[in-house]
Amino acid sequence: MASGFFAVLDDIGALMDDVAVSAKVAAGKTTAILGDDLAVNAEKATGFLSSRELPVLWSITKGSLVNKLIIVPVALLLNVFFPVAIKAILISGGLYLAYEGVEKIIEYFFHRSKAGHQVAATNESNAKDAEKAKVKSAIMTDFILSIEIVIIALGTVLEKGLVIQIITVSVIAVLATIGVYGIVAIIVRMDDAGYKLIKRFHNKGFFSALGVLLVKSLPVIIKILAITGTIALILVSGGIFTHHIAYLHHIFPGLPAVIKNVAFGLTAGLMVVAALTGGKKIFYTLKGNSAP
Repeated sequence: MASGFFAVLDDIGALMDDVAVSAKVAAGKTTAILGDDLAVNAEKATGFLSSRELPVLWSITKGSLVNKLIIVPVALLLNVFFPVAIKAILISGGLYLAYEGVEKIIEYFFHRSKAGHQVAATNESNAKDAEKAKVKSAIMTDFILSIEIVIIALGTVLEKGLVIQIITVSVIAVLATIGVYGIVAIIVRMDDAGYKLIKRFHNKGFFSALGVLLVKSLPVIIKILAITGTIALILVSGGIFTHHIAYLHHIFPGLPAVIKNVAFGLTAGLMVVAALTGGKKIFYTLKGNSAP
């Protein structure tokens, strides 16, 4: 009886060792996409009133956990029964990310003509709707990035048993959510921490100076995140296309991967934007109205 109990413990220990090794390899493989995930979601979680930052971030985090609860079992099942569907889902997600990235670029260069008081009024009157829309967009983007993370993690343990696959992918999914949104929470609360340091040390000494630095750094970090988040959307989408479309993977072999990813991401995004814009104009023309 005792020998059987210790044999079970030994099996569990061996399983945990295998999971630890597999999780370490999977974490290494997903590092780049996690960095992109951080940049994208940090940018999406900023721009709210201070009192709404953590509630909004918590809403996005819960959405991210639900995404993982959906994606992990579906990815495992599709990998067994219908693996080609995973590629189709990834490419569709790549198109969505490319569209989001290009739309941000177009918005920056061509749709910033509103006067300041008009923007403030719009934000005031539609604050709740704008918040819900941004949270929804963040959760959708997280869904696409989560698919990429889960698929990459799954790809590192395909030769392992089903139990190790399930545990490894689940561990990476949970760590990705906790790690990414934990860091985002720290970033968005930098200014509050800075103000508390300034107040506590009466605007004197090292810690007060550190508080001033935190307060002044946040707007700069947010601008950097806005830029890196947009670049990440383009890069991740282009990377999805080059890794999962054989023709694009082998075309222009002399070009660095980063340039290819940016080029394919921008091209796909422009095509989606053009298709949606054209479709919208046709729809409103048929209805007899002008497009908004």
